[in-house]
Amino acid sequence: MSSKSRPPAPPAPMPGQRLDKWLWAARFFKTRTLAGDEIERGRVLVNAQHAKPSREVRPGDRLSLRQGNSPVPREVQVLGLSEARGPAPQAQRLYAETPESIAAQAEWQVRRPYAVDPAVAMEQGRPTKADRRQLVEWQRWSASLDDEA
Repeated sequence: MSSKSRPPAPPAPMPGQRLDKWLWAARFFKTRTLAGDEIERGRVLVNAQHAKPSREVRPGDRLSLRQGNSPVPREVQVLGLSEARGPAPQAQRLYAETPESIAAQAEWQVRRPYAVDPAVAMEQGRPTKADRRQLVEWQRWSASLDDEA
């Protein structure tokens, strides 16, 4: 058999890295456990699909992730892989945030002071001891149609 009749070798697969490990190395989360928890909660999407922490990410993949209380997800494109967590400038070379994401984040920062604070919306907090006694007294003397059955 001559060497010309052999089929060409398949191309080597592109190297990949676990999603949770990449998010940790890129400094989006402080620990791999936190990264895995956020992935499991569905707050991280890879190429617009839900993923598991063990999913392989490769350069060119697009990630959408929500961090903290921000309702606006960050959209980033994977540029590189890193096995070790390095300093912040090195971590920032692993991804590029999309211009749409940067604009959406800036708009959210402008609108955020005008959003309703949940603490302000609460009319009353936890009932006091006197309030609880009054509730118990009211429930004791209140009649219900269900009780007559």
